[in-house]
Amino acid sequence: MSVLTENDVRQMLASGQLKEKSEIVVARNRIITPSARTYLLEKGIEIKIEDNPIRELNNMDIEQGIENIKEEFDTLFGAKLTEKPEHMTHLRGNLLVFKDHPRIAFRGAIDSLEAEIIMTQIVAEKKQLSQMIKDLEEIIKFIRNLLRCEVSGEPVGEFKLQGLDAKELREHSHHPSQYYGMRHFLPNYNQGEMVAYLNKLRTLTRETELIAYKAFKDEYGQTKREDIIKSLNRLSSLFWIMMFKYLTGKYKV
Repeated sequence: MSVLTENDVRQMLASGQLKEKSEIVVARNRIITPSARTYLLEKGIEIKIEDNPIRELNNMDIEQGIENIKEEFDTLFGAKLTEKPEHMTHLRGNLLVFKDHPRIAFRGAIDSLEAEIIMTQIVAEKKQLSQMIKDLEEIIKFIRNLLRCEVSGEPVGEFKLQGLDAKELREHSHHPSQYYGMRHFLPNYNQGEMVAYLNKLRTLTRETELIAYKAFKDEYGQTKREDIIKSLNRLSSLFWIMMFKYLTGKYKV
């Protein structure tokens, strides 16, 4: 009888095989560990068994099978654990680290940035800025991919945002007069609510970039994930570009 563990679920999410707020179909004779079930619920993933709604997991036969299952976790300090302490979390696979580990702090910063982008989308919807909502949705997908690459160890690779590659993003944000017909400015309340929200996203992105640097730098100050840091740097440039576009009327219907 095979077993679906929390580690299995995490690896499926990291590889893109499974997505949050989706569903997972499990063979009828496969046991789901308690930690795996909890993690699936946390990620909004519905559990289905052979295309049928899942039967209650507190059935006696399931409970008896789970009692004999022990997940084993590794730690950075060499100890092996059979239970995950509340003050520890997964770095990758079954490797546990303390929750204040720099890479866990980075993941939290990405999570906070995504939450603020969604709040900005709500404001944009009230102002009927449909294109801005789409642009922000593209950014959400971009930072989710950054997180996936961080967890899986994959390189970010080349990317475009709003049709601009990394070089063009830098160029457009540094020379707004050439591309948007306006000079650089210091944000202030007179520019309105939308600019204030976009500027907050810019500052949060810069903070996330600094957290990423702390997470990936070595003892000599060199970074192991230059691609992630560069991606965040260009994203902060993009929020400047979005402010230029908004103030010059390019987001009007």
